[in-house]
Amino acid sequence: MAETRMTQLDIASRARLSLTTVRELQHNLNPRRRRPQTLAAVSEALGWPPDYLATVLRGDRPTPHADEAGDPILQAIDHLGLEIRELRDRVEQIERQLAPEDATP
Repeated sequence: MAETRMTQLDIASRARLSLTTVRELQHNLNPRRRRPQTLAAVSEALGWPPDYLATVLRGDRPTPHADEAGDPILQAIDHLGLEIRELRDRVEQIERQLAPEDATP
């Protein structure tokens, strides 16, 4: 919302939802299962593909939109994330090799 300079009221109006619903979604005030239509409406109000928020909610990585795809900062962050995962895997492998054989995990 900050990037688009939209308020909750702007999103509620564009998505044709109540201000309360937008507030609940933004601050997770009332965690519950949301209708796909609600998430699609908010996604579109923010200028994202309709399935964007539903994809994030499932824990999947949404397809980046055009302005994200070529962003060098986002690419660098992705690269750092991969390197951190590789380092974590290496540390775990070293710890397993150094652990006494009779130790239980």
